[in-house]
Amino acid sequence: MLFNSVDFLIFFPVVTLVYFLIPQRGKYLWLLGASYYFYMSWNPGYAVLMLASTLTTWVSGLALSASAQGKGMKSKRLKKWCLAGCVVFNLGILFFFKYFAFAADSIGTLLSFANISVRMPVFDFLLPVGISFYTFQVLGYILDVWRGEIPAEKNFLRYALFISFFPQLVAGPIERSKNLMRQVYEPHTFDFRRVKDGLLLMGWGFFQKLVIADRIAILVNAVYDDYTAYSGLQILLATVLFAFQVYCDFGGYSDIAVGAARVLGFTLTKNFKSPYYATTVSEFWRSWHISLTTWFRDYVYIPLGGNRCGRWKKYRNLLLTFAVSGLWHGAGWNFVVWGVLNGLYQVAGDLTGPWRTRLQKRLRVRTGCGSYLMMQRFTTFVLVDFAWLFFRAHNLTAALQMLLHSVKNIGLFSFFHPDSLLGIYTMSLSEKNFLVMLWGLAILMAVDYAKKRKADFRGILARQNIWFRWLVYYMVIFGILIFGVYGPEYDKSTFIYFQF
Repeated sequence: MLFNSVDFLIFFPVVTLVYFLIPQRGKYLWLLGASYYFYMSWNPGYAVLMLASTLTTWVSGLALSASAQGKGMKSKRLKKWCLAGCVVFNLGILFFFKYFAFAADSIGTLLSFANISVRMPVFDFLLPVGISFYTFQVLGYILDVWRGEIPAEKNFLRYALFISFFPQLVAGPIERSKNLMRQVYEPHTFDFRRVKDGLLLMGWGFFQKLVIADRIAILVNAVYDDYTAYSGLQILLATVLFAFQVYCDFGGYSDIAVGAARVLGFTLTKNFKSPYYATTVSEFWRSWHISLTTWFRDYVYIPLGGNRCGRWKKYRNLLLTFAVSGLWHGAGWNFVVWGVLNGLYQVAGDLTGPWRTRLQKRLRVRTGCGSYLMMQRFTTFVLVDFAWLFFRAHNLTAALQMLLHSVKNIGLFSFFHPDSLLGIYTMSLSEKNFLVMLWGLAILMAVDYAKKRKADFRGILARQNIWFRWLVYYMVIFGILIFGVYGPEYDKSTFIYFQF
């Protein structure tokens, strides 16, 4: 069930209404049933896998808690085996459904270089929706229990709700048990102001998805699906626009998820903080997909040694973490290259930092002025956007061929050639839709800039007269209905991060 579907527009109000009408002791059971119904609307079989991960980690958590009360080497070994078994089981499921075909193909290709022909087994399974997200959520829980940071949850049904909570189930944010598990036990009553804030945030998420992301997707898909038919300038424009497509698509989903949870009384992790106003790649990753970035930091980067083991080992840990992060996003070498590129940017930034500081002092560069910040933001965007090309391309070969094709078909003259400029309007978007897209992007960047300056839009709106507030509400609603894009022939469009 997609957020941008008619089914969800019926499902969510019904779930919310019943949730606030039933007694407190039954609320979590109602949400648990609604969450499994939400997930099973894609494929009932998916729920079996999620239930298996839930049951395994719940039992393992209790076993870890029990063994922690014992003393001696036997108890320590038991804890390690229990943790290892749980982690291997959950990662094994993820590997089989998401990475088996990729691993088999890579091994077959590698062996072919040695003139060894091996017929690898083939399994044709659909990737369960959201499996990467809830797998990381259960792994985060069991690792926290093993570290002794949280007690093992004894109530299986409440723990199952923590894993399956429908607003963030299929595409995050990836919640920690320290945050969401606690809220499962808290009483949630109807609060008009909180519900209104949640609905406003959902409305902003729908605007990002339907008005901006899905409109850009038409242009980006046309170019990336047949890049040889387009000039280097058009490929460049499509790649720049994809940066905003993936942001509005995933940021829009996150805002809808956080808003829906807020309506129900839950507070989820804020997943984005104006990432394209970042002045360094490191700052970008502190502002982009925050729940995943912090997950890799706490459960991969720091256990590898983090930055506590010398400069070169720190760089090794950083590159390994980003390589694994890239692989998490997709079973393809293009995703690995995308991750490693983002890691290399940060390594290069750290290595050249002292040299750049000395050069700035010698040239008397004013680093606090607006023009310098603008240059930093532009440079960061160019680096991040170049990496997005590998993320969006169908595979690594296609990404490299697109780069080669772009280099051959772009030049200074092409930027000013009338045919190239006119071609911008022929990339599957009409002039009207192109202008609507530009207006949408202008609104997005204005809102993000205001957020960067810590402006409280909902607070400002709440202080206005009631007629003005409702005028804004109706403008948002009708703006989405009139200017929203609902896919080819008005068919609902899926979210990008559902494939991960």
